[in-house]
Amino acid sequence: MVRSPRLLILRILAVIILFLSVLSMPFWLTFILALAGMLYFSYFVEAVALFLLSDLIYGVPEAKFFNMVFISFIIAIVMLLIIESVKKKLRFRN
Repeated sequence: MVRSPRLLILRILAVIILFLSVLSMPFWLTFILALAGMLYFSYFVEAVALFLLSDLIYGVPEAKFFNMVFISFIIAIVMLLIIESVKKKLRFRN
């Protein structure tokens, strides 16, 4: 949940930058940007959707992954779930 308009604007800018990264930058840079977004924002599901877009545009079946095409999408879902559960455990309580 977004608490302030400033954070909402920052989140929209992050999604735009990540979208442009999916379209024009190397995968490793997109991965780092998505990881930073998942760590900074709560439930950054936009990164998962953009990795789905990346797989739809550039995905090819991988023999080492049982000819699956949506590898980065599945990895993004797992990353989001792990990061959110770790963030809940690391929160400091008053």
